[in-house]
Amino acid sequence: MRDTLAGVAEQLAHAVAARWQREEEQRQVHDPYPLPVRWGAVAEELTDHWANIRRLPAGAARGGAHGPLALGGRLDEVVEVYRRIPSGRLVVLGRPGSGKSILTTRFVLDYVASRSGGDPVPVIFGIGAWDPTAITFRDWLTAQLIRDHPGLAGAAAPGGPSLAAALVEAGRVLPVLDGFDEIAGGLHRPALEALNATTLPLLLTSRPAEYATAVAETDVLTSAAAVELTDLTLDDLADYLPRTTRKARGGDAATTGWHPVLSALRERPRGREAEQLAAVLTTPLMVTLARAVYSDTPGRDPASLLDIHRFAGPGGVEDHLLETFTATAYRLRPEHRPDGAPRRGVDPERAQYWLGYLAHHLTRLDTPDLEWWRLGSGVRRPARVLVTALLTCVVVGVVDCVVGLLFDTLRFQIAEGLTTGFLSGLISALAYWLLVAGRNTEVPPSGMRVRVFGRAGAASGRRARGRMVLGLLCGLVFGIGYGFQHGVLKGLLRGTGPLGMLSFGLYDAVFFGFVFTLGGGAALGLLAFLETPLDIRSAVNPVGLLRTNRRTVVAQFLVWVPAFGLLAGVGSSLAVRPLSVLLGPLVWGAGASVKLGLISGLCVAIGYVFALSAWGQWVVFCRIWLPLTGRLPWAVVAFLEDAYQRGVLRQAGAVYQFRHARLQDHLARTYRARRAAAPTR
Repeated sequence: MRDTLAGVAEQLAHAVAARWQREEEQRQVHDPYPLPVRWGAVAEELTDHWANIRRLPAGAARGGAHGPLALGGRLDEVVEVYRRIPSGRLVVLGRPGSGKSILTTRFVLDYVASRSGGDPVPVIFGIGAWDPTAITFRDWLTAQLIRDHPGLAGAAAPGGPSLAAALVEAGRVLPVLDGFDEIAGGLHRPALEALNATTLPLLLTSRPAEYATAVAETDVLTSAAAVELTDLTLDDLADYLPRTTRKARGGDAATTGWHPVLSALRERPRGREAEQLAAVLTTPLMVTLARAVYSDTPGRDPASLLDIHRFAGPGGVEDHLLETFTATAYRLRPEHRPDGAPRRGVDPERAQYWLGYLAHHLTRLDTPDLEWWRLGSGVRRPARVLVTALLTCVVVGVVDCVVGLLFDTLRFQIAEGLTTGFLSGLISALAYWLLVAGRNTEVPPSGMRVRVFGRAGAASGRRARGRMVLGLLCGLVFGIGYGFQHGVLKGLLRGTGPLGMLSFGLYDAVFFGFVFTLGGGAALGLLAFLETPLDIRSAVNPVGLLRTNRRTVVAQFLVWVPAFGLLAGVGSSLAVRPLSVLLGPLVWGAGASVKLGLISGLCVAIGYVFALSAWGQWVVFCRIWLPLTGRLPWAVVAFLEDAYQRGVLRQAGAVYQFRHARLQDHLARTYRARRAAAPTR
C-alpha cells in the first residue's frame, strides 16, 4: 500500500509540475523576467503564537527560543522561506493583483523540483469554490483531486478508499489554497474554523481585509505564520517596462515609449497625474495589463495614462486598463496558434459580450471556476427542464419515426413518433428534475470509462446493485407509460371505442412494463460491470476532460443500444406466452420484437444521454440553447481555447478561470450594465 501511494504521488508530482509549467509559460511570466514579488511581516494579531508555529513542546516556550522567524523574501525564495516554518502552515496576504497567484505557481514548481521522495506533493486548489458547511475539508480536497485528476478515482486497494482519499489521509498532498477571500460571503468564519480543525501543512492566500475579518470573528489559522506582499517600486517599473517594448530609433533602450512616463513619475512625484498613475502601477496585475495594452500593441502611447482629464482617479485608470486589455487581446493580428493553424478573428465587441456573460454566470454561482459541465446551470431551472425535455422529444420522435418506417406505414409511424417523443420528453423532464434540476445541481463529468475487451474494472457490488435497482424502476415507469400510449394509439387507429382503447392501453402497459423493467435493470448493471477508472497518467485540462467524457458517453451509448435492444427484443418474445395466460391472447411476431428492440434501445439511450450525462447537457445548452439565444458563440470550445491562448482565461486543472478576479468582476459589471441599457424586447 505504501509503495503504491509513493508511486502515485510521483506521478501526481510530474503531472502538477507539467501543468503549471505550461501555465506559467502561457502567461509570459518569464518574458522578459518575472516581476519582483516581495513580502514582509504582518501585524502580530494575524499570526499564531510563535511557540505554536515552531511546534515547541509544553514548557519549551519559557526557554526563550520562541521569537519571530525571519520570513521576509522574494519570489525565488518562497520555498526556502516556507521550509523555515516548522509547522508547515503559511498565510500569504496581498491586495488584489499583488501577485498571489504568481507566487503559488512558483511555489509549486520550486517545491516539486526540490522535493525528496517522502515529501508531499504541492497541489493548487481554488478554495473560493469550497462550501465548508456542506462538505468537510478533506472530502473537498479529495473531490477536487478527482475532478482535476480523474485517474485518482480508482481504489487504492480492493474495497478501500480512492487513491485521492488515500493520498490526502496519508499526508502526501500539500494543499496550496489560493483565494480564501473568494469564498462566498458569510462562509469565511466556518472555513477558518474547519481549517483549524485539521493539522495538515498548507499555504493559504487571501486579501488582507477578508482574512482579518475572519480572524476577528473566530481566531487565527492555528500554527500558521503570515506574510504580506509589498507594492512594486518605481525602480521595479524602470527596470521592467522599458524591456517589454521595442527600442526607439537609434537603438537607445532608454528612449522607449515608457521613458516619458517614468520620467514624470520620478521627476514630478507630487503631481496629480503622477500620483494617480503611481497608485495604479504598484501591483503586478496592473503592470502586466499596461504592458499588454501599450508595450505589446503597436501604435499605442503609454503617455496617455498621464491624462488626468480622461481618467477620474486611480479607479478610472484601472477600469481603462481592464477594458482596453480585452479589446487588445482580440485585435486582428496575423498570428498563428501553437499548432500552426491560423488564429481566427473574433469581433472584440462580441467577444467582450460573450466573456461578460461567462463572468456574470460565475458571479451568480459565486465561484471563480468556469466548469463546462455547469454552463447550463446559469439557465433558470424551469427553462433547463423544458429545454432538455423539448430536445429529447424532438430527437426521439424523429428517430422513432424514421426507424419505424422499416416496419410500419408512414401514417402509423408519424402518430407513434409524436406520442413516443412526447412521452420520452415527459419522462426525461421528470428524471432530470428529480435527479438534477430539483436539487439545484448539475451532472458531473464521469471519472469512468467503458472497457469492453480485456479485464474490466468491475464496479463494487453495492454500486452494481444500486444501478440495477435504478434501471428496474426507470424501466418500469417508462414501460408502463410507453405501453399505455402505444395501446391507446393502436386502438384509435383500429377505430375501437374508448373502452377498447383503454383495454389495449392496459394490456400493453403491463406487457411493455414487464419487458422494459427487465431490460433497464440488466442494461444498467452491464454498464456498471464494464466501467473502469480512467488512467491515472491521463493529463486533464478542460478540453481534454470534455473529450474524455464524450468518448465515455459514446461508449455507453454503443453498449446501451444493443444491450437494451437485445434484452427488450428477446424478452418480449419470451414474455408473450406467459403473459398470454394472464392477459389473454397477444398478437406478437418476430418483426415486432426486432422493431421494439431497435427503437427502444436507441430512444432510451438518447434520453439518458441528454438528461443524465455531463456531455449530453453540454450539447443541449452549450451547443444549442445558449448559442441560439446569443449568449455564447456556436463554437464554444474554440472560443474558450482561443480566450485561453489570448491570455484572457487561464487553466486550473479541469476548469478555466479568468486571468484575475478583477477582470471577471469588470466584465460581469459591464455585461449587466449593457443588458440594463438594452431596450426591452
